[in-house]
Amino acid sequence: MSTTLAKKETVSRAWYILDAAGKPLGRTAAKAAVLLRGKHKPTYTPNVDCGDHVIIINAAEAVLTGNKLTEKYYRHHSGWIGGLKEVQYSRLMAQKPEKAVELAVKGMLAKNKLGADQFARLRVYAGPEHKHAAQKPAPWTQD
Repeated sequence: MSTTLAKKETVSRAWYILDAAGKPLGRTAAKAAVLLRGKHKPTYTPNVDCGDHVIIINAAEAVLTGNKLTEKYYRHHSGWIGGLKEVQYSRLMAQKPEKAVELAVKGMLAKNKLGADQFARLRVYAGPEHKHAAQKPAPWTQD
């Protein structure tokens, strides 16, 4: 039995739209990560960037289940003494819902150059409009 391995030069990329309206943030992010990595393709190879482009719309209408809206924080450090900054997710979802979705997807990708290349193919929009109609994106229907 032979194994088919994808090569960087032969990868074909499609464009997909994910609608986050009324769906849990983590589940939408997990679907996006699978599409960005290319794990839905039969020619998936872990060390080759064979994923597709993903557009997430209606990020402002994504749902955080349980008490995550009040108890979860986004924390980052400036590098200076006392430079820890934290933002509650209720404020983050109100002001920058795109950032919340991007953080969720980025946490599900590899922490290396491959993951950075995959993350570059993610586009997130707070509302239903996007500017990638020329690429003819197809809605992702498989759940």
